[in-house]
Amino acid sequence: MESVAIFDSPGKGRGLKAAKEFWAGDVIFSEGSLAAVVFDSLAERICHSCFRRQEKLQRCGQCKFAHYCDRTCQRAGWAEHKQECSAIKAYGKAPNENIRLLARIMWRLDKEGSVVSDTQLVTLEELEDHINDMQEDELKELKVDIHNFLDYWPRTSKQHTIDVISHICGVINCNGFSVSDQRGLQAVGVGLFPNLCLANHDCWPNCTVVLNHGKIELRALGKIAEGEELTVAYVDYLNLSEERQRLLKTQYFFDCTCEHCKNKIKDDLKMGGREVDGVKPSEEQVKEATAYCFEILEKMDKARLNGDYHEVVKICKDCIERMEPILADTHIYLLRIWSTMSEVKAYLQFFDEAAEYARKMVEGYMKLYRENSAALGMAAMRAGVTHWQAGEIEVGHGMICKAYAILMVTHGPTHPITKDLEAMRTQTEMELRMFKQNEYVYYSMREAALKNKPMTMMHEPKSVEEGIKNLFHRRK
Repeated sequence: MESVAIFDSPGKGRGLKAAKEFWAGDVIFSEGSLAAVVFDSLAERICHSCFRRQEKLQRCGQCKFAHYCDRTCQRAGWAEHKQECSAIKAYGKAPNENIRLLARIMWRLDKEGSVVSDTQLVTLEELEDHINDMQEDELKELKVDIHNFLDYWPRTSKQHTIDVISHICGVINCNGFSVSDQRGLQAVGVGLFPNLCLANHDCWPNCTVVLNHGKIELRALGKIAEGEELTVAYVDYLNLSEERQRLLKTQYFFDCTCEHCKNKIKDDLKMGGREVDGVKPSEEQVKEATAYCFEILEKMDKARLNGDYHEVVKICKDCIERMEPILADTHIYLLRIWSTMSEVKAYLQFFDEAAEYARKMVEGYMKLYRENSAALGMAAMRAGVTHWQAGEIEVGHGMICKAYAILMVTHGPTHPITKDLEAMRTQTEMELRMFKQNEYVYYSMREAALKNKPMTMMHEPKSVEEGIKNLFHRRK
């Protein structure tokens, strides 16, 4: 691993620094997981080998728990599943994802030792488990997992002390990385990547992490000088400074002292009022509007959970009519409502309105997120597709091009979602050329094409955001 070096980061403990200069989009290192498992809730919908979402999966005939795309994936995953398969059969059921991950890690360490590859910078023994920092309820959950693990762990496998098991359990708890599906749109599992555990947090980081073809890639977001610390964001920057600090303290056991937290950078935008002709609403008006939006968000999430999307639209529309004149276009609650309205309206196939809300969301994101931000890139992609669906080819193409430029940095050219974007960009560029030559012919051809091949319904909106908001997976 010649591209990085371990060093003592002031106030943070160990960290990673650049051993050479990097530029935006450079892959600093890639790393395969020590072990990874599918979430309990998705065990029957995600392949346990390649982590792809498939309509029909083949179930393991022995344990009846693991699912695979086909025999190729089953054979590829057998080395990891072999001992797990026997253990599940003997135990009578599959334990939770944390226990399954713990067992897979220990089987691999027993077989290969504490260093499983030439590029591994740190052993699990050297990683922090933060058990002494855990709250009482977390310690209870940890003890339950350890008790269940001991029942699950085969007597024929190598036996380990409680201290060893507890340590690895703690490492998983604070360093388990969310593994996404093949397109990077949804977290579908959890894995452990030892080298990634060394990258410290910064709310305005110089690196991002993406899962690409089964390996995580640490990618530079901009120019990084030799000797500069490599940082990633553990939590979403869209949170206020105080909320980010609370999340980092409770979930990762440290106090964030980054520039953006210390100086509360952009907090005024995230909770600001709308300025019209130099006049802003009073602090009290903004405070009341913010409290009202918070109540509406809870009602909106409840309606989404129940699948009542027309009720979601009604709730959001009433809120938008009342709050848009008061709250800034960067207010994080208003951005959430616009995002939901865009998603639900697209699902209901009201594409013109969906496009309008998507555009507002992207414009707000552009003022808050850094230029090369995966969250901004994904939002621009969604907005581009929505504008295309609405027949607004010029805006749609522009948004897709913007998204493509960002994701070339954050995801790279070989990532499936970047390839999808490249195909979209080519298509919208061709359509835009046709549109500029003759609008009437373009719309006639588009209408005929849509009649022959009706627009497919958008994916059903979920009760929670599908984008991976946090870098590391935490037990809910």
